[in-house]
Amino acid sequence: MIKIRNGKVEDLEELFIIENNCFPPSEAASREAMKQRLEIINDSFFVALENNKLVGLVNGPVINVPFISDDLFDEIIENPKTGGYQSILGLAVDPSVQRRGIAGQLLRHLEQEAIKAGRDGLSLTCKEKLIPYYESFGYKNEGVSESVHGGVTWYNMVNYLK
Repeated sequence: MIKIRNGKVEDLEELFIIENNCFPPSEAASREAMKQRLEIINDSFFVALENNKLVGLVNGPVINVPFISDDLFDEIIENPKTGGYQSILGLAVDPSVQRRGIAGQLLRHLEQEAIKAGRDGLSLTCKEKLIPYYESFGYKNEGVSESVHGGVTWYNMVNYLK
């Protein structure tokens, strides 16, 4: 059974390993960026545990616009209490437990928290091959992103709540 809770700074090393097992170095969050997210936007940083072992994470700041910009990967500010768009900068599940619905549970949990906080929607960028996956969770493909993060082509995906 999967348990989801807010991430803690004490989780940093394990989360950093999961992140780096899921993304190439050019795309993975740095240790410092992840630490800042755990400290500053803890209210939108969630982790999945299975048998008390960290197996996944989802996180991102609340932004005023529906699309993610690259500056978010470096500069994190506190989330407003209500409104805005819940961005997703990181969604990662330990490869040893992938394809068991854990990422989906994390997405749904973040969506429920966004609804409680009166957010306008959730926003993320993904590679082309993942568009159908996110569409299955209600995200709409809004076209190619301006993001150049990691030197790859990203697509804007938004789950409008209002």
